[in-house]
Amino acid sequence: MTERSRHSVALVGAGLGSPDLLTVRAARLIAEADVILHDRLVDRSVLALARSDAHLVDVGKGPGDGWTQARINELLVLYALDGGRVVRLKAGDPFVFGRGREEADALDAAGIGWEVVPGVSAAIAGPALMGVPVTHRSVAASFTVVTASRAAGEPEPDWAALARVGGTIVVLMGVAKRAALAAALIDGGLAAETPVAAVVDAGSDRQRVHVGRLDELGELPVRSPAVIVIGDVARYATSAASVAQVVVPAEH
Repeated sequence: MTERSRHSVALVGAGLGSPDLLTVRAARLIAEADVILHDRLVDRSVLALARSDAHLVDVGKGPGDGWTQARINELLVLYALDGGRVVRLKAGDPFVFGRGREEADALDAAGIGWEVVPGVSAAIAGPALMGVPVTHRSVAASFTVVTASRAAGEPEPDWAALARVGGTIVVLMGVAKRAALAAALIDGGLAAETPVAAVVDAGSDRQRVHVGRLDELGELPVRSPAVIVIGDVARYATSAASVAQVVVPAEH
């Protein structure tokens, strides 16, 4: 047995909210784990699937605070070398704005094996849970997923270019910058009346949906965590049977 095969880590996607949205493999690995390093946004009901004696480590990052990625990488290596079954549990999918590849690289460097268990990304699941298809025949033939949260020194997304691409724009981690990104998209040529929808706490009993126009996005009372959808498909938000509450601006 090689050193790499004796130690391993599972990079697991928790999807959104309810444990009912986990893959079967994700649920099994969570239930078997000795150590779970989990994100801030992983729902408590998902963590409840862990063994009572499992060691749960909250390595979540909040706006401007939380664990550094370097420290998380270090902990993954240390726990794996300790010999336990280690799960790195991420909201959504580990490889969609989840830094999963950075963690895999750190494990590779330490000679530790790893596997990925995909989860349904918030970019897909968030819109779906408010009844919005990111693509829809005769409405949107493509979609672009972009994060508004950038590391220090990295350039902002090219909103003007995105305005020209067409199709649906799905924005993750964009609540704080929603007014600025809306203005940039309008400056780039996207119509001010373009429909928008934002789902907050998707997949939980706290789920709320806010709908409006692109030029209203900055005024919508959206809070984190939220997924913002921009494009004609956003008009379907109010038809979602699973939506706890749809909030429409008063002028509508």
